[in-house]
Amino acid sequence: MALSNSQYEAIIKEYEQTRDYNRQLADERRRQVYAAVPGYRELEESVGSLSAAAARHILEGDETAGEGLKTRLAELSARRAALLAEAGFPSDYLEPIYSCPLCQDTGYVSDRNGLKEKCRCFRQRELSLRYAQSNIQDMIQRENFSVLSYEYYQGEDLQHFGAAAALSKDFAKNFKEDYRNLFFYGTVGTGKSFLTGCIANELLQAGFSVIYFSAAGLFERLARYTFDTKARDPLQDFYEDLFQCDLLIIDDLGTEVTNSFVTSQLFACLNERALRRKSVIISTNLSLEELRDRYSDRIFSRITSSFSLCKLTGPDIRIYRRRQENNGG
Repeated sequence: MALSNSQYEAIIKEYEQTRDYNRQLADERRRQVYAAVPGYRELEESVGSLSAAAARHILEGDETAGEGLKTRLAELSARRAALLAEAGFPSDYLEPIYSCPLCQDTGYVSDRNGLKEKCRCFRQRELSLRYAQSNIQDMIQRENFSVLSYEYYQGEDLQHFGAAAALSKDFAKNFKEDYRNLFFYGTVGTGKSFLTGCIANELLQAGFSVIYFSAAGLFERLARYTFDTKARDPLQDFYEDLFQCDLLIIDDLGTEVTNSFVTSQLFACLNERALRRKSVIISTNLSLEELRDRYSDRIFSRITSSFSLCKLTGPDIRIYRRRQENNGG
């Protein structure tokens, strides 16, 4: 999902503000040194004068002027460094200040062919925007594969969770090359949303765009887009992103008020994303039988034929954790 013009301009403005701040900081350091180190300013000014004189000699045909300049500049640099050290300043105190030395706070670096490409700090800013857009920033700060645990499962429940966790890791690892959809279903509190958050975290870190909606929130927004003409223009970006983002997550399917509008919109969403080969993850507490009874046959057929089905069972982990906390362990 590409940045909008306003988002791109906001990032570029951040870089401009960073450069301005660092220039001001560098200027303040230079004034501090000039005031504290007698003779330093004169040495620095002599560098400019020396360079200008050498340039004139070179233009006049003196080929040795360049070599002499290098020697003299090295001597001046050593004297300046010595003055800074004697005054207790770090040797690099007056070097240019950059928040990102790679791109020097421009946001862009040159590749091996000399072409400009986004610096990793720029991509990190994009990533931060994607976290905000995904609606799951708080969730994915807590849920990632590094904290995945099997301790709450036993027997058949453990088999189900292990299979779902392995499939989730594989889904995230091969997301770019392997188009797939996931359908997590089963009892409440068994890790469906957790695995979804783990996947979202991995993909966002890799630079993919992820949008999360609760089923109720998604269909409420689709209803506003469809029936409220005043809201259509403000929601146009949402409607485009719904079909264009790399991964769409629909959480808690079945908690919405299901009617013919919801059914038709759900099928249209799944169908359009399938045509574009854009992945979907759905989680629900419904069983497959309840899914079939609640939605149309074509939705049931679409999900069971084009989604990898992950059944999760067992006790509610959230309740189990609360009991442990209340018992002190």
